[in-house]
Amino acid sequence: MPVFEHVSRYPHPRAEVFAWHTRPGAFVRLTPPGMATLLQGPSDGINVGSKITLRISHPLVSGLLPQVSWRGRRGPVGVDWRVRHVELEPGVRFVDEQVSGPFKAWRHEHEFADGPGGSTVITDRVTWELPVVPDRLAAPLVEMQLAGLFAFRERQLRADLALHARLAARPDAAPLTVAVAGSSGLIGTQVCALLTSGGHTVRRLVRSTSADADAVTWDPGAGHLPADALAGVDVVVNLAGHSIGGRFTERHKEQVLESRLQATGTLAAALASDPEGKRLVQASAIGIYGARRPDELLTEGSLPGEGFLADVVQQWEAAALPAVDAGVRTAFLRIGIVLSEGGGALLPQVPLFSVGLGGRLTRRDAWFSWIGLDDLARAVVHAVATPELTGPVNAVAPRPVTHGEFAQTLGRVLHRPAMLPTPAVGPTAVLGAEGYDQMIDTDQRVSAGVLADSGFRFAQHTLSDALRHALMR
Repeated sequence: MPVFEHVSRYPHPRAEVFAWHTRPGAFVRLTPPGMATLLQGPSDGINVGSKITLRISHPLVSGLLPQVSWRGRRGPVGVDWRVRHVELEPGVRFVDEQVSGPFKAWRHEHEFADGPGGSTVITDRVTWELPVVPDRLAAPLVEMQLAGLFAFRERQLRADLALHARLAARPDAAPLTVAVAGSSGLIGTQVCALLTSGGHTVRRLVRSTSADADAVTWDPGAGHLPADALAGVDVVVNLAGHSIGGRFTERHKEQVLESRLQATGTLAAALASDPEGKRLVQASAIGIYGARRPDELLTEGSLPGEGFLADVVQQWEAAALPAVDAGVRTAFLRIGIVLSEGGGALLPQVPLFSVGLGGRLTRRDAWFSWIGLDDLARAVVHAVATPELTGPVNAVAPRPVTHGEFAQTLGRVLHRPAMLPTPAVGPTAVLGAEGYDQMIDTDQRVSAGVLADSGFRFAQHTLSDALRHALMR
C-alpha cells in the first residue's frame, strides 16, 4: 500500500505539543474549513476506542469517487468518513484507522520525538489503499492533496502553539471560562476550538436545546438568558448575528440588524447586572467606516461612514454600551473581509478562478482590507486574554491590498489567469443593487496598528500567505 510521510518541527517541548493534541478542539483546528464537517466526536479525545465521524467534500475524496465532482464540492455531495483511534502511547504516539469511508484502508500514525534545543519533531505517516482506482494511477493525486493538508496542519499547529505560549507568558495568565455566542458559525467554531485547545473552558450559548455539557440554551429574540448562564464566566465573546451574505431584501436587512441588536442587548443587560470581574469581546465590522473611503487610512478614530452597513455597525456597537457603562471592559473587534474556503467572500470566487473565469469584482485600485480566518480566531483569543485591549480594534491583516492585487494573487495561488474583471451584473443579480454597493463595490484601507501594538502576532502577513493557507497550497 502507498505510504505518505510528513515531518514537522516545533520550538516547544514534546510534553506540551503532545498535550495540545489531547485537548478538545485540537481536531477541529487541524481540519481545514471547507474540507470536512465534523458530524460527531471525537468521543474520547485520542484515547483508544475514540470515534470521529466526518462529512468529506473535498478533492482528496472527490477525485476518487464518481459521485463527487472535482471542484463541485460545495453542495450536499460528500461522503461520511468514520475513524477510530486504535493505539496510544502517551507522549510518544497515537494511531487512528478508518472504520468506513472513501478508502479501502486508511491508517494514520502520529509519532512525537524530542528535537534539538527542547523542540519537538512530529512524524505523520499515512498508509492508504483505494477501493476502485488503482493506487499507481491515483497515488500522485492523493499525494498532492495530502501534502497540502499536512502543510496546512503544520502551519496551523505552529501558529496556535506560538499564540498559547505567548499568552501563557503573561503575568496574569490563567485558565479562563469563556461564554461564546455564535459558537456554531464559521468564526465561532474556530474560536471555540482554539480556546479549548489552549486549556480554557468554553460555554456555548445556543438557540436550540442541546444535551451537550458545554451548551446553554438562550433566546436572544425574546431577550432571555438563563440567570446562571454567565455564573463563573470570565469573558463573554459575542459573535452572534444573521449572515450578511444574501440578497439585500428588506427582510434580509431586518434580520441582519435585529439579530445583532437582540443578541448584543441581551448579553449587555446580563453583564450590566453582574459586571464584577467580567469582560466582553464584541464582534463588530469595518463596515462602520462606510463602503467607500478612497484616499484615507482608516483607524479606530476615523468617523463612521454612511450606508446600511455603517448604520448597522453603529447600532450594533451601541447595543453593548450598558455593559461598558457598568464597568465591563469591552473590546469591539471591527472585522475585515474574512478569507476561508469554508465560507464568506472567498468561497464563491474559488470555482470561478479554478476554471479560468475569475477576476476583480470592482475598480482595480480600490482597497480591500482582509484577514485570514485563523488569524481572526487568534485575534479573538488574544483579545480574550488581554484585558487592557479595550475599545474599537480593527481586526484586519497588516497589509491591505487593492482589488486588482487580490484578483492577481488569487489567480497565482490557483495557477489560473485573472485578466478580466467580473461583470457587475453577476454579483448584482445575487445580492441586489444595494448588496453590491455595500459588499462588493468597496474601497476601505483599514489600519491594523492597534491590534499589532497590543502584542498580537499575525501568522499570515501577506495575502499570498493567507490564500495558500486557506486553500491548502
